[in-house]
Amino acid sequence: MQMREVARGVQYINREQSRSLYLAFPSACLSVSARTPPHTNTTKMAFAGRWETETQEGYDAFCKLLGIPDDIIEKGRDYKLITEVTQDGDDFSWTQIYPTNAKVTNKFTIGKECDMETIGGKKFKATVSMEGGKLSVTFPNYHHTSEICGGKLVETSKAGSVVLKRTSKKI
Repeated sequence: MQMREVARGVQYINREQSRSLYLAFPSACLSVSARTPPHTNTTKMAFAGRWETETQEGYDAFCKLLGIPDDIIEKGRDYKLITEVTQDGDDFSWTQIYPTNAKVTNKFTIGKECDMETIGGKKFKATVSMEGGKLSVTFPNYHHTSEICGGKLVETSKAGSVVLKRTSKKI
């Protein structure tokens, strides 16, 4: 038997059913087979929902590299960041709720340049792409990817050799 993720659950299918599938899930991470266009609604729907931080690695080093003051780093270290994602076709609304209820919402369409904003209020233009089930965008000082892996939202931000990896559960 093979397994495929369907929205929030897992469905088991037999070999005959699997021949007509467009999505394949060979590992715990969401991946797209060669038969699937790089950004289909089926793949993106996995991101929709409300997510809460479970773990993060490299938080202090990443924040310091971006010039965030020590007192703000301290406040945010154990904060359970809330991420809300909504979708309509290729259109996304991605909101992150920070300590003291500060919010940043970025709205984007896959493959189209859009206006975005950082938590510090810096506005910039960027194009979000989706490849292999992974959203990818370059911010002014770092590169950010988001993917669904094992039913969790995994966000990775990389600035040079410094990496922040945040894993969130659906709530």
